[in-house]
Amino acid sequence: MLTFLGFAMIATFLVLIMMKKMSPIAALVLIPALFCVFAGKGAHLGDYVIEGVGKLAPTAAMLMFAIVYFGLMIDVGLFDPIVRGILRFCKADPVRVVVGTAVLAAIVSLDGDGSTTFMITVSAMYPLYKRLGLSLVVMTGVAATANGVMNTLPWGGPTARAATALKLDAADIFVPMIPALAVGLLFVFALAYVLGLRERRRVGVLALPGQKTPEDVDDVEGDLVGATAGSADQSVPAASAASAGSAGSAGSAGSAGSAASAASGTVAAPSPAAPSLSASAPAGGRDDAPEDGFQGLDPHRPTLRPRLYWFNAGLTVALLAAMIMELLPIPVLFLLGAALALTVNFPHMPDQKARIAAHADNVLNVAGMVFAAAVFTGVLTGTGMVKHMADWLVGAIPEGMGPHMALVTGLLSLPLTYFMSNDGFYFGVLPVLAEAGAAHGVSPLEIARASLVGQALHMSSPLVPAVYVLVGMAKVEFGDHTRFTVKWAALTSLVVLAAGMLFGII
Repeated sequence: MLTFLGFAMIATFLVLIMMKKMSPIAALVLIPALFCVFAGKGAHLGDYVIEGVGKLAPTAAMLMFAIVYFGLMIDVGLFDPIVRGILRFCKADPVRVVVGTAVLAAIVSLDGDGSTTFMITVSAMYPLYKRLGLSLVVMTGVAATANGVMNTLPWGGPTARAATALKLDAADIFVPMIPALAVGLLFVFALAYVLGLRERRRVGVLALPGQKTPEDVDDVEGDLVGATAGSADQSVPAASAASAGSAGSAGSAGSAGSAASAASGTVAAPSPAAPSLSASAPAGGRDDAPEDGFQGLDPHRPTLRPRLYWFNAGLTVALLAAMIMELLPIPVLFLLGAALALTVNFPHMPDQKARIAAHADNVLNVAGMVFAAAVFTGVLTGTGMVKHMADWLVGAIPEGMGPHMALVTGLLSLPLTYFMSNDGFYFGVLPVLAEAGAAHGVSPLEIARASLVGQALHMSSPLVPAVYVLVGMAKVEFGDHTRFTVKWAALTSLVVLAAGMLFGII
């Protein structure tokens, strides 16, 4: 009974948010509460929710202060050179923009933290996608999938969990997996190229009218640099683009044209608009609609702190190094980092209040989503639904598949890491799979490696708090992101699994 209710609850949640019948926060709270009553354990709902909130509170705190910290770094211009470099590479070519998104997400993912990756990637790429009228779910899908492959780094979490659960060395698990993971990352880049070609066909080849000198490119770079959603102090109107605001491509319809909310904070006098983008697109390729309210940050905004650039760069490097070395818990590191960055860059109290207020919207949205997810995970775990679902799936494995338990583990890692937390899968299910494999002569190392292949899909799970940072900053509906990304992320996971088997790793 609990097995059926568990699958029914997850299916109901996914269907409702993908059909946009409920908001993710409402669905994360109301649906598990209802199914808790159906399970006959409504009297314990409060205990389940409090337990879930307690487990996710450190994550919520980490995300809150990470958003404030990286929002401040964006405000003071730390990432402006990175954005300029990306813009020089991407120019106005949709293919380069989408591939650049994958490359940037993969590089930033080296810090092992998904929320950090998504904040930096969206902050850099969002204004370019809006200016060119590209589908925003392409950006979120590519970023999430690239980060999912890189999430297998030993300090990213899953590898350490697998090593702890099976009492193995993390290096013995991860190092042999590098070739398979490299193939998976190359597949993500190839996927980004294909999606970029599709976007190019949809919006056409864009060019700046009369662009003859490097100064023209610098003007556009300056107009876009440092732009981010919901963290502005001074905004300038963006030039209208012939393509912006058009409907999303097939599989992402409706998301590319979603309005970007104006940046919060004090709005100064607008700067002159940048040159408009024109296109030589195929007939009927897109509508000539004006851009839907996109605004970028003034490259001369008063929040810039060029004299403190190296201090901020050093602080960020030190913060990421301390996080990788686990000198302190991540929430504590971001709390200290945000407080120090705020004090040094904005020593006056009114400026500090203005910066906190500028990022309050993102903080509230993400923290609210995390605590709503605590209801979902609390009910799943407290009622025993997760355990029954996992036991049912393991029990459904045919006896003849025993010698192929590594393959079975890899396939099961896709749905199980999507529908439950990494902790639940690696500490609850993986030991059972490893025991079943050992009975048929399958090494625990192979089982552990196979368990990592589902991470590309896991990073788009509604139970991963970082994904709400991604869709929130990108102004994308979670249902649109899920509908677009799941198929590509699942395919990426299968490519990693196939590569692992081909190389004899799994």
